[in-house]
Amino acid sequence: MKLIRFGSSGAEKTGIAIGDVWYDTSAFGEDYNEHFFEHDGLNRLQAFVDANQGNLAEVPAGTRLGSPIARPSKIVCIGLNYADHARETGATPPPEPVIFLKSTTSLVGPNDDIIIPKDSTKTDWEVELAVVIGKKASYVEEQEALDYVAGYVLHNDVSEREFQLERSGTWDKGKGCDTFAPLGPWLVTPDEIDDVENLRLWLTVNGKTMQDGTTANFIFKLPFVIAYVSRFMTLLPGDVISTGTPAGVGLGMKPNVYLQPGDIVELGVDGLGTSKQHLVAYHKGI
Repeated sequence: MKLIRFGSSGAEKTGIAIGDVWYDTSAFGEDYNEHFFEHDGLNRLQAFVDANQGNLAEVPAGTRLGSPIARPSKIVCIGLNYADHARETGATPPPEPVIFLKSTTSLVGPNDDIIIPKDSTKTDWEVELAVVIGKKASYVEEQEALDYVAGYVLHNDVSEREFQLERSGTWDKGKGCDTFAPLGPWLVTPDEIDDVENLRLWLTVNGKTMQDGTTANFIFKLPFVIAYVSRFMTLLPGDVISTGTPAGVGLGMKPNVYLQPGDIVELGVDGLGTSKQHLVAYHKGI
């Protein structure tokens, strides 16, 4: 299945995508949130869709998509998980995964605007494969880790590099700004992905290719990442783990290149669809 949420920001309804058509599943009566995933929501949703085949209303073309999941308890990110990205930023590939958090208030829809923060001069892009957790996970064994996955989703881990690297403290300052986590278009269940560790990721800025990589180049493979994170925090149903970005970010270019108002970022991952964001400058009341 491909899960979507659609409608105005803060009032999204639930749906599914079948082929190129979006269908309204709001009559199912639940949002795609922690309760949904914790209580076998995917199987119950599939049964609802099967029972209502031919009766689900189509979502009008051009309707805004929100994040395919409701606000999770946390968005966990893995830094420097591609050797080529580590090299381009002058970092040594880490001996263990780097973990940081994005604020849940950074979550937006796949095609929503990215707001360049007030006083920002170094807003950057990062295409990533993200994992949505399907059941409570604590001290998970690596060989069982993929059993905890509800699905996969496209994520742009937008980053403000001055805030992240030059303002003292942790990376979180540059990662959790409003609109810095466009997610979607869909949550794709694992049965629809043949090999999650052999997916192409790409990103363009104003039509120019900046990133073109593959999850085959993970330093830390997905089962290890899930098991590793679960050693340090309990993962709840609906939580997101974003797995890192390949080379081609603005920070790695010489000279550095950063996003400006009016820029357009497009990105995609095999099987997970594409997204497109316009960059806008912060202004009071936005």
